Amino acid sequence: MSPLKNDRYIRAALKQPVDYTPVWMMRQAGRYLPEYRALRAEAGSFMALATNPELACEVTLQPLRRFELDAAILFSDILTIPDAMGLGLHFVTGEGPAFEKPVRTERDVNNLFVPDPADQLKYVTDAVSTIRKALKGDVPLIGFSGSPWTLATYMIEGGPTKNFSIIKSMMYQSPELLHKVLDVLADSVIVYLNAQVEAGAQALMIFDTWGGVLTPRDYQAFSLRYMQKIVDGLHREYNGETIPVTLFTKNGGDWLDSMANTGCDALGVDWTTNLADAKVTTGGKVALQGNMDPSILYGSAERIREEVATILASYGSGPGHIFNLGHGIHQTVEPENAKVFVDAVHELSRPYHKAQ
Repeated sequence: MSPLKNDRYIRAALKQPVDYTPVWMMRQAGRYLPEYRALRAEAGSFMALATNPELACEVTLQPLRRFELDAAILFSDILTIPDAMGLGLHFVTGEGPAFEKPVRTERDVNNLFVPDPADQLKYVTDAVSTIRKALKGDVPLIGFSGSPWTLATYMIEGGPTKNFSIIKSMMYQSPELLHKVLDVLADSVIVYLNAQVEAGAQALMIFDTWGGVLTPRDYQAFSLRYMQKIVDGLHREYNGETIPVTLFTKNGGDWLDSMANTGCDALGVDWTTNLADAKVTTGGKVALQGNMDPSILYGSAERIREEVATILASYGSGPGHIFNLGHGIHQTVEPENAKVFVDAVHELSRPYHKAQ
């Protein structure tokens, strides 16, 4: 594999000096791009894209052809692990993912197993290796997974939910059963992410999309505990290269210090938390990724640049900032506005790195 031509994302995640703040976007490969919509229509479905390594590679590369992004992220889905467990993942138009066999009973839980990345998830590792070769060392490739808690919410609810009543009922009525689910999922994520690294991923991210719906006590017990287990079990070095690990809990600003104590390298921060406050809270232990409200991309070019400047000033000088949106880019955003955003980060961030 060739060395990285642009390693700013890796260096920033490890809190090493860079000449400008690197930037990428959550969901940067996806529905806001007309070329993605055309390819998806041709493939027939989202899963037809995600399970075809060549098509997944093409989708991953699409935003890199438009924007000067500092990292690529594997095009896949967070629900690949429960799908590989045989739960019958499918997508309902207008509603999102659903499972034919939700996990509700002790028997359901006992039937769960750790999927083999070389078997049930081979299409993912094949996609990683295909993308890594296609990138030719231009930028690093980020691999990812959903967190155990987030995966469990979909598996137990059976699909999207607004009040999390089924999983929270299990949490309060049969906590030992839920812990069993989360334990299997943590083991699965460790094996899955390590396989991604072995296939060519150069950084890892764990998306805890629904951790923010928990109380502080329950977050520690049912979400962070299992992300800690994952951090402890991951390849942190591979083939002589350090593999940065980022944790992201949406609406998790109150728990950043606890998250930083897991030993991860970086934390994702959403737009509900000020980066200056996050920097103080975490005490410089980790890099910070974020944290522009994705809806700013509906604004004018001037408004987008203004917000980029505000967030850069919030973080201030020095290494350890990876610019990103606070969550995924919206599907109705104009690609031209995403370009304004990316270019503004590169241009306006340089003064913050001159003293390094």
